[in-house]
Amino acid sequence: MKMPCRSALALPILLAAPASAQEATPLLHPMFQDHGVLQRDRPIAIWGDAPAGESLEVTFGDKKIQARADKVGHWQVELPPMPAGGPYALSVVTRGGNSQRAEDLLVGDVWLCSGQSNMEYPVSGVLGAAGEIGKANDPEMRLMTVEKKTSLIPERHFPTPVQWQPVTPKTVADFSAACYFMARDLRASQKVPMGLIDASWGGTAIDAWRPESALVKDPAAGADLALLRTYRTDPAKASALFGERWAAWYRSKSGDTLGIEPWQPNPPGDWRPLPSFDPWEKWSVAELAQYNGMLWYRSEVTLTAEQAAKAGTLALGPADDMDASFVNGVPVGVTYAWGVPRRYALAPGTLKAGKNVIAVGVLDTWGEGGLLGTADQRAISFADGTSVPLAGPSGWRWRKAPAGVGDPPHAPWEAIAGFSGIYNAMIAPIGGYGLRGVAWYQGEANAGSPDGYARKLASMMAAWRSQFGQSNLPFLVAQLSSWGPRVSKPVESGFSQIRDEQRRAVAADPHAALAVTIDLGDVVDIHPANKQDVGHRLARGAEALTYGGKASPSGPWPVEARREGANIRIRFTGADKGLIPYSAARPIGFELCGVVPGSCRFATARLAGTDVLVATGAGPTDRVRFCWGDSPICNLYDGTGLPATPFELPVR
Repeated sequence: MKMPCRSALALPILLAAPASAQEATPLLHPMFQDHGVLQRDRPIAIWGDAPAGESLEVTFGDKKIQARADKVGHWQVELPPMPAGGPYALSVVTRGGNSQRAEDLLVGDVWLCSGQSNMEYPVSGVLGAAGEIGKANDPEMRLMTVEKKTSLIPERHFPTPVQWQPVTPKTVADFSAACYFMARDLRASQKVPMGLIDASWGGTAIDAWRPESALVKDPAAGADLALLRTYRTDPAKASALFGERWAAWYRSKSGDTLGIEPWQPNPPGDWRPLPSFDPWEKWSVAELAQYNGMLWYRSEVTLTAEQAAKAGTLALGPADDMDASFVNGVPVGVTYAWGVPRRYALAPGTLKAGKNVIAVGVLDTWGEGGLLGTADQRAISFADGTSVPLAGPSGWRWRKAPAGVGDPPHAPWEAIAGFSGIYNAMIAPIGGYGLRGVAWYQGEANAGSPDGYARKLASMMAAWRSQFGQSNLPFLVAQLSSWGPRVSKPVESGFSQIRDEQRRAVAADPHAALAVTIDLGDVVDIHPANKQDVGHRLARGAEALTYGGKASPSGPWPVEARREGANIRIRFTGADKGLIPYSAARPIGFELCGVVPGSCRFATARLAGTDVLVATGAGPTDRVRFCWGDSPICNLYDGTGLPATPFELPVR
């Protein structure tokens, strides 16, 4: 099941279609506005929009350059590299007399911070938040937050306005804590202005951040990518096709056979009156008080022959977290996004004169769940502006799905688990803006299906580098922190597998660094409050990758594991000032394993300089794992206080 990792800041917003064109397009792209920061020491691209063929003059500081809008009204210029400094003014004037001006721009280093809720986590929630906020006054550090939106196609402009703001107690409180603390360290060491762009969204899977250019190279994405392309032109057809796949999945997991599924006219089962459209945890039904799983809702609506013949849309209000909706046994829509009202186009022939059966399967994975919202949000509406309201609670019934159904397949157009939607609306509009690097903190939402994460992360990094025109653009990857129960024997762990996939993606990329955070987590809170140390470790990686820092970027790093008599020798690099086992004479947390899952056992280890020797003992030794599990206890560090990264290696 998909791991919970929600934003505490805002509800997701789902756009079912591309953002509309702005009524009055400014000359400058929204990235270029008062208080912005431009990247130093590299050519500075500046762009915007003007009437097709219009001539413009762009002035930045004492530099002037001419431009002309192309046939679709886009223009772009490139200024020569500049050292850190400012403030400067940026102005654009057209031959026709239109102009726009941005004041107080600085030249320094720009970092894009992105990912899910642990990147989104605000300064106001960290340890010692009041003190951190109170001392946050830095006019040469500027912040920009990209609002949560999705789009079916890459957007040139942000769907909602963005704004650069200097760091003050007011502006920093809701800004990404990990991003801010990283940049604060870099400000102290580099003494240059810093611009921070936070484009993050809690609970999101990595595919939502991968552009289509990355997905077309992924054989595993082929079928869903074709379905997404169908959805762009015919949502009802695509929803029906995907719904058939979803229905087949449900039959395979629930044991229901054709004709008795919950969306059929007269399905069996214990169907009970619906108490309300509140979360089911509030229904005073004991078995639902702490229930995370799937619940089915059913109702009926009567239509005339004239109404049934019209093009229709089913509106259900929001669902938490995922719904799969059916009308007269026909799948009409699947959405994974909490708090988002559902609206599904109905293909011709779906509705009929007389009684129409509506069935909605709602899956909740964490916190409260259910079909929610107000009465006016539930109706069947028609293209002519008329509508038929759906029944109130008394006209609905519910029953639980069988235990162990699990996590359903996800539609490729979903807001937070689909293909490219978040990239299209939140990353694509940044265009080719100059960056010093990217900090990425994501993976919790992929822990339920971790296979292939390293490949996906590598393809995303490559695609983003292509967008920003920098093949060596540094990526700082924050590895997942510990969260979840402690264990007394080796276990399989999606969180651990994601950590190792992150490690392997970074190991294969000379321009990436891993911030190991295994010791900064909280067993009962997926959002640990110590973001200061996360920022310190991201900054250390940035120092090593981009600023000539001498310290290793990630701490002790496993290179290989080899048999040596009665031991497995694990060779490490990056252990500045040597390896140290905290609070014990030996390092702990090592496991030896066979080929198959479930074959691991704890093993005794000892230090041998900057190597670790693991005693083989009795049992298979095909693999060695370290610091495995959702919340493992591990004590191997280097002399600078960085923990060794969790890993799994084959034994050679």
